[in-house]
Amino acid sequence: MDKLISGIHHVTALAGEPQQNLNFYTGILGLRMVKKTVNFDAPEVYHFYYGDEHGKPGSIMTFFPYEGIQKGRHGKGMLNVTTFSVPSSSLLYWEERLKKFNVDFTPAQDRFDGEAAIYFQDPDGLGLELVFNDSDSRPGFTYGAIPLEHSIKGFYSVEIWQEGYERTAGLLTEVLDHQLIEEKGNRFRFAATNAPGNYIDILCTPDSRRGLGGGGTVHHLAFCTANKKSQMEVREKISEGGYNPTPVLDRQYFESIYFREPGGVLFEVATAGPGFAIDEEQEHLGESLKLPSQYESKRNLIEKAVKPVQLNPTKFK
Repeated sequence: MDKLISGIHHVTALAGEPQQNLNFYTGILGLRMVKKTVNFDAPEVYHFYYGDEHGKPGSIMTFFPYEGIQKGRHGKGMLNVTTFSVPSSSLLYWEERLKKFNVDFTPAQDRFDGEAAIYFQDPDGLGLELVFNDSDSRPGFTYGAIPLEHSIKGFYSVEIWQEGYERTAGLLTEVLDHQLIEEKGNRFRFAATNAPGNYIDILCTPDSRRGLGGGGTVHHLAFCTANKKSQMEVREKISEGGYNPTPVLDRQYFESIYFREPGGVLFEVATAGPGFAIDEEQEHLGESLKLPSQYESKRNLIEKAVKPVQLNPTKFK
């Protein structure tokens, strides 16, 4: 039987100044802006989507940038590190690039066989990593700010800190089609599909403080399911497990349900489609402010409420 969950769909985080956020992710990291829209629950706030060239699930990092937001705190009960996949041969390139733009990073650390990671933070303090590996066959961004041979291919993994791994592991394996595929020390790795872009690492950190939401923290982690039918099957399993999912919500580019996992992280299950090209041509993704139909009549007010931003990744080459 096919799995209902195929892997990671997207990661959504909270940020501060919108232009700073855009510059970092499209400029320094060289991701493509695949959609510029607004928070459907707070339309006076942007919602930025960054990803690979085609905006595929497993590559999408999204942000709600609130100017003046209070900074959050990494800790237990939170997704604290989002990791991107790059080729092993790109280590020196990325070390030099991060130095060039004054981004502090840790020396490369071996984690599991065949992967080395460097840790750094974005301007809001969000925890990020690059994992250098030769197991990712996904294509890079062919015309972004980063040369193709060094470009980010999408996510590699995410890292969740918990008091213990067992309860979250139970949800992943019993409800969300994941398996434990590797462990080392206090790190336990799960995946629905054993490939870069789908790894969920749980770190047991009982001595760390509990995390606090705010700028520089992850708001939620979304898992990918094929379509509305499979989403309803997942929702039924989540309900039967006692996790109290929301009704299905229309997010324009996918449909979503949300629920809180036992350790406190907000999880989402999002459909793979219809995707980001339903209201923009593929070659022009992210160039215009797109609004859902319920807000189109308020476009003038919304455009006055959000600060203008300029997409210019080529100045970061």
